[in-house]
Amino acid sequence: MAKSRRRRGGGAQSPGPVVAQVDGGTAELNPDPERPRAWTLLLDGAPQSHVDLDDPAYLSFEYQRRLGHAADLAAPPGRPLHALHLGGGAFTLARYIAATRPRSTQQIAEIDAALVQLVRTHLPLDPNARIRVRSIDARAALAKVPDVWADLVIADVFGGARTPAHLTSTEFLAEVRRVLRPGGYYAANVADGPPLAHLRAQVATAATVFPELALAADPAVLRGRRFGNAVLLASDVPLPVAELTRRVAGDPHPGRVEHGRALIDFTGGAAPVTDASARPSPAPPPAAFR
Repeated sequence: MAKSRRRRGGGAQSPGPVVAQVDGGTAELNPDPERPRAWTLLLDGAPQSHVDLDDPAYLSFEYQRRLGHAADLAAPPGRPLHALHLGGGAFTLARYIAATRPRSTQQIAEIDAALVQLVRTHLPLDPNARIRVRSIDARAALAKVPDVWADLVIADVFGGARTPAHLTSTEFLAEVRRVLRPGGYYAANVADGPPLAHLRAQVATAATVFPELALAADPAVLRGRRFGNAVLLASDVPLPVAELTRRVAGDPHPGRVEHGRALIDFTGGAAPVTDASARPSPAPPPAAFR
């Protein structure tokens, strides 16, 4: 059961944290002190999502901003998308697309039914948004999507702060490509740290399925100096790398984009991952979220 605590300030009540046990551990919804109706979702202390109910087009987390750039570049401005979200969190990117591309049709697959209920209760979706949420494993949900349905597939799936193994393989990505329309985009949040073996392997894996790739991340993460998030973007058509680079470089915490020969070199000869060899992404170090 969720517990909400309220604190007083200047005689007025302001919302306090909401804490609940969900299937994946302890979930917390913490109010943003700088934005009246904004919240951060944490699972077992690890930040997962940030949502501003008054301004769903506002993206606070850097990796979510980079996923937002992918959504912005997936079609001309304002054109509705068919978007599939593997991993729900607080539905941040689905809210973003609904706000920036009205009349989009979206599906969210989030296996944690208790988390879905918590978010629906405390951070309700716009009832006019065409967003369907299903409590189902991401790969099982993917298998149910018709061929060439999606303009955009976003993968942001973590269980215990690790991406499950079955969402890291060439077989998984072949299913992603099946559901994408020609020219569609696949965007994935990949977390890794030194020596970046997981990230390098994920790039190598995507290269076996998609001819066009780009990788956006903090330069310190790309250099293997710290644990962090990278956004992998893939398609069957040339990506707007120059525009993506400009947007990522202009973020509050500027990032870098790798593509082409430099990105292939980045893999260092890593072998593609198959279902038979797949492992979960590495656990973040204890100090990663301090």
